Amino acid sequence: MRLLYAEDEKSLARAVSTLLTKNNYSVDVVHDGQDALDYLETGNYDGVILDVMMPKKDGFEVLQAMRARGDFTPVLLLTARSEIDDRVSGLDLGANDYLTKPFDMKELLARIRAMTRVLSVQTNKTLSRGNVTLDCSSYDLSGPNGSYKLAGKEYQMLEMLMRNPRKLISAETFMDRIWGFDSEAETNIVWVYISTLRKKLKAIGADVEIKAQRGVGYYLEVRS
Repeated sequence: MRLLYAEDEKSLARAVSTLLTKNNYSVDVVHDGQDALDYLETGNYDGVILDVMMPKKDGFEVLQAMRARGDFTPVLLLTARSEIDDRVSGLDLGANDYLTKPFDMKELLARIRAMTRVLSVQTNKTLSRGNVTLDCSSYDLSGPNGSYKLAGKEYQMLEMLMRNPRKLISAETFMDRIWGFDSEAETNIVWVYISTLRKKLKAIGADVEIKAQRGVGYYLEVRS
């Protein structure tokens, strides 16, 4: 399950992102409201966690913009504000739930499970391209000759490629979406993961390939 998490307090963002990843969520992290809206325009998310107090656009503004353009992805608002009027305002704008800081991590996970429960029942949990299938719950990649359980970042990269077939995804986009803006990793790590995924696709007898357009990006192609 893929989440967008918008939080300007970077130490908290890292802690929550680590927790979510350990609990098998795929997480994109941004640090201001404008970036949150930009990611929502191009991404496909199962849930959104919005801090209310953010630069550029606050959580209320992001939520209002989402609902105004017909995006009804479940939203959990996080804020240090505890006044009842703020909670009511968020819910009236279309938030699915509201959690006041400081919060317990176990409660955060429970709220996310509750927020996405109906969606998870309704949504297809697998992605298929050619003769391969990616299970979005277990991270299992399956083909005619077997299967692999992908590591977190392997899964996130292949999920992006499978959700955007034939669309070029640059190394920089992978870095921003998966490693995060604050990562110290070099962009050549993307090539390392692409190489690993290619080997696994070949081993399971896949008829899909990760192709590269030099200097531009990567895309998924089904062999005819």
